[in-house]
Amino acid sequence: MTAIASPPSPDEPVPVTASEDPARRRSRLRLGALMLVAGVMHFVAPKPFDQIIPRRLGHPRFWVYASGVVELLAGGLLLDRRTARVGGVVTTATIVAVYPANIKAAVDAGPPVNPVAALTWLRLPFQVPLFTWALGHARG
Repeated sequence: MTAIASPPSPDEPVPVTASEDPARRRSRLRLGALMLVAGVMHFVAPKPFDQIIPRRLGHPRFWVYASGVVELLAGGLLLDRRTARVGGVVTTATIVAVYPANIKAAVDAGPPVNPVAALTWLRLPFQVPLFTWALGHARG
């Protein structure tokens, strides 16, 4: 009888000798690039991010910079196949962690009667496929 091997944990690196499906590689690199761009934007233009930090957290700029660092870390981890699973886990957790800020942005924008408010509200359901995308890379 053959034993069934358990899946590797997210912190176990993928062997360099394993080949990676080209579509999966493109997906991983695109998600990594998206996270890197998002992370950079927290430092280049932090003011819009300051406005969506829930007030109860206090010190918005700290949270903007902290989330930017985490997004840069996640993106960097996704770029290397050996650390992509950890990058997927960090990306998934980041998407969940910043969702309250996205909700606050939508509420602050008011009813979706103008293009800016409508786009802010439409951003909320798009977090689901982003979460699923990141989770797929977290699972390996």
